[in-house]
Amino acid sequence: MIFGKRSRPARPQVPLSRRRIVEDAVPVGVQIAGAWSWRILLMAGVAALLVFLVIQLRVIVVPLMIAVLVSSLLVPFAGWLQRQGWPKWLAVMTAALTAVGVITALIFLIVTQIRAGWPDLQAQSLVAWERLKDVLLESPLHITEEQLSEFGEGFVDTIQRDASVWVSGVLSVGSTAGHLVAGLLITLFASLLILIDGRNIWHWVVRLFPRRARLAVDGAGAVGWVTLSNFARVQIFVAAIDAIGIGLGAFFLGLPLAVPIAIAVFLGSFIPIVGAVVTGALAVFIALVYKDIVIALIMLAIVIAVQQLESHVLQPLIMGNAVKVHPLGVVLAVAAGSYVAGIPGALFAVPIVATANAMILYVASGRWRTDNNPQLEDIPR
Repeated sequence: MIFGKRSRPARPQVPLSRRRIVEDAVPVGVQIAGAWSWRILLMAGVAALLVFLVIQLRVIVVPLMIAVLVSSLLVPFAGWLQRQGWPKWLAVMTAALTAVGVITALIFLIVTQIRAGWPDLQAQSLVAWERLKDVLLESPLHITEEQLSEFGEGFVDTIQRDASVWVSGVLSVGSTAGHLVAGLLITLFASLLILIDGRNIWHWVVRLFPRRARLAVDGAGAVGWVTLSNFARVQIFVAAIDAIGIGLGAFFLGLPLAVPIAIAVFLGSFIPIVGAVVTGALAVFIALVYKDIVIALIMLAIVIAVQQLESHVLQPLIMGNAVKVHPLGVVLAVAAGSYVAGIPGALFAVPIVATANAMILYVASGRWRTDNNPQLEDIPR
């Protein structure tokens, strides 16, 4: 025995755990990529489930989204009337009746104008077809009348087949007139509820989130609502400029159906890029049918000039400040929305992307930590 301090035996070396061995064997970059991958897959799965539910419930979702978009215009108007001293019930009723009156007037103008000009359009279409046949028969292309007849029959068959597809698509959204009426009632009812009690509806939505996230959600909702309201107002202004420019061009060129053309351009402008192309082509087609190739080319030049004004002046200066989404993002959003949900998807793609962009940037910036209880100021009390 050795006198003095007793020497302690050496501690046995603890082997590394299996997990530590695996972590040491896998590069750090692969670990980070794996962590991101399963999270991205989870978010993609949730997004896919959400899109699936929206498509399945489109009879309810589409009217509700229309109500939100319309309310983003009516709520500030009703709030302004209340700040001028109007009673709440009178301000809400005035805003609602104004919207219904404007929509009814547009539909009335379209129906009456098209109904009055439809017989003339049919007759002029036949005259234009005969004129085109004479030009093609006398051209150096050596086209025979039999080939033109076969082409005309095939064109008519294509239109009828496509029309049946459009009708079936419309019926798939609302298979009966009752579905269409139900969608209209949902839109009206939801719009009135947002006008009357929008603030409490939003507070109920906020309370669905965890307590620690409510402040961020409330602030993000306020920012998103402002963005949506700005988009709706600016989009109406841009659509009105397009409609006035192309409608006046059609009027001064002596084209019939100038009012329906202007209204079609106004409504089509709410679908970026696609709507402008389709409505512009409609105006050029009517000019070609009723007049001649020279007038059609002039109408085409007017449409291009108006679209260039929108693309290079109105969109960057006005719409860019309201939406703050890159044009490439707008194109991709419209393409994806139209692919997923057709015309409603193209219509709502840009406001959804703009609102989501504003809300995400607000949460990511951390402004909700310093903001003093942000509220939706324009919602009537």
